[in-house]
Amino acid sequence: GAPRLPLRRRLAVAAAASGAAAAGWLYLRHQKEQQRRSRHLRQLRALSLGQGDFQLRDTSGTPRSKADFLGRWVLLYFGFTHCPDVCPEQLERLSGAVRLLESDPALPPLQPLFVTVDPRRDDEAALARYLRDFHPRLLGLTGSPEQVRAAAAAFRVYVSAGPPDADGDYVVDHSVLTFLLDPDGIFRDCYGSARTAEEVARSVRGHMDSYRPLPP
Repeated sequence: GAPRLPLRRRLAVAAAASGAAAAGWLYLRHQKEQQRRSRHLRQLRALSLGQGDFQLRDTSGTPRSKADFLGRWVLLYFGFTHCPDVCPEQLERLSGAVRLLESDPALPPLQPLFVTVDPRRDDEAALARYLRDFHPRLLGLTGSPEQVRAAAAAFRVYVSAGPPDADGDYVVDHSVLTFLLDPDGIFRDCYGSARTAEEVARSVRGHMDSYRPLPP
């Protein structure tokens, strides 16, 4: 029969074949991972365009949508200026978290937003007066009842106005959540009333540290 290759040569041939197979498997795995990541990024981009959008006005009457805040991190809270206690507490907490994050100049810019759920009473002037007591960069947003309802629905925020009392005053029941959006406009996290300013700031910093922008 044919002469047998020396053992060392046979091992070298087997190793080469094994290496080629492994390289081929790694290449296919890499291609599959690239395709999966590309598909995931397309889904994220589509999600970012439709998720949590709004068409409102700021306190100067300028039309605002989510697109105006792309490129910045956003902390957004829904509430109303006649809220007796919950909203002021939440806004103090939100403002405290923003101040903590602003104290580190290495961190990217962060925009705090307040969207009213009571547009009948919260016009631009009312929002401007109310928000003066909180963070200086806290931007108030209002709009028509239909626009505000659509914005709340986009974030799945529950809103229900109670019956007016003898003086015509009423309370608006609503979800108590602060939402975090990344610079691509994608919803990243939300914080309830149990979270402290320090905990919110720590969580936001973690998201900032792990953030990777979507490619164009």
